[in-house]
Amino acid sequence: MTLQLPNEDEWAKACASDGEFRLAARHWNGGVRLQIGDESIAIKAVDGVISAGSTAQGMLDFKGSETVWQKLLAPVPPRFHNEVTAALSANVGIERSGDRLDHAQYYAAAMRAIELIRPANDVPVTIDESTSDQFDAPVGRYVHIELAGHDYRIYYEQAGTGIPLLLQHTAGCHGSQWRHLFEDSELTDHFCLIAYDLPFHGKSLPPTSREWWSETYDLDGEFLRAVPVQLARALELEHPVFMGCSVGGLLALDLAYRHADLFRAVIALEGSLNIEGNRDGIKEFYHPQVSSDYKARMMEGLTAPTSPKAYVKETSFVYSSGWPPAFLGDLYYYIDEFDLREVAHEINTNEVGVHILSGEYDYSGTSELGKDASEAIAGSTWTEMLGVGHFPMSENPRAFLRYLKPILRDIRAN
Repeated sequence: MTLQLPNEDEWAKACASDGEFRLAARHWNGGVRLQIGDESIAIKAVDGVISAGSTAQGMLDFKGSETVWQKLLAPVPPRFHNEVTAALSANVGIERSGDRLDHAQYYAAAMRAIELIRPANDVPVTIDESTSDQFDAPVGRYVHIELAGHDYRIYYEQAGTGIPLLLQHTAGCHGSQWRHLFEDSELTDHFCLIAYDLPFHGKSLPPTSREWWSETYDLDGEFLRAVPVQLARALELEHPVFMGCSVGGLLALDLAYRHADLFRAVIALEGSLNIEGNRDGIKEFYHPQVSSDYKARMMEGLTAPTSPKAYVKETSFVYSSGWPPAFLGDLYYYIDEFDLREVAHEINTNEVGVHILSGEYDYSGTSELGKDASEAIAGSTWTEMLGVGHFPMSENPRAFLRYLKPILRDIRAN
């Protein structure tokens, strides 16, 4: 075979000497096996101690042709080949077998093991963290708004002056995803950025007037839409712009359809008219025997392989630190409820500007879905963000701003 692979002893040694893998493989009794064409390599773990070869049980198997594995193990994998779950979702020729619960519990270890086979890429990485200021720009506070008959204490951070720009985070996350935008004076000189945490997320604590701890958390559209609408009214925002990502990207188009009179424009990151899926297929996201490592590492598979690793890890960190039911519950709106396919043509872009940005490596809200949405909404714009995944504002802010700033200049001009 032409694909250069380590032998099993070399692979086991690389894993055993890698701090990220060792942490992910703690307590593991199992292993990972790659079937590459007619050949296979495997490593096993006994209580987290790694060696070459297979075990009788607990193996996570990934099978595909040599051609597919050449793409998966390339220094810079092409679209939908940057991680196994992306390849499975895109149906490009990878098969997975093994116990479903084992897979969820040690997914992070298996993916890191595969990652350690991949040669390092030579793409330059830029981290924009240098500053002469002791304090970052945003200032945070709380505002009380009524939602579904209860008082909710909503946390938000704000910086800048000018046109109000409401920022909605992704499912299971919070407003810290937008932190890089707050430090860009080209934005804050013309826009007042307001990033808020949804109820049950980040610093927006649950209300004290209901027994939320005894209820199933499912985020429905009526409640979700009410948050930015009521927040805009409480803060007396005049004709704000709304920008959201993932769940927030769908919400952006929802608001354009239902509340065009309140917003001057919406920017839908990873926006779509509908996301197909089945939450039963990802129920391990909220399972008593699965840690938050699983959903965190799954989110890394939605990022681009050229995004700075520090920012990718920061993006996944937020997912590992949220309220356990929040992510799967947020996906009720994302997967089960949201569907604008029959009504998108009714959105009037003479009333509200509609802009859709899709990350090249996003296998959930794909570029194809974003383009289809734009074609259904006359007068909207759509752009594919190359070298970016599902979380553009947090995984690669420098690349994201190259696509965002022309839209904001257009909104100012209009």
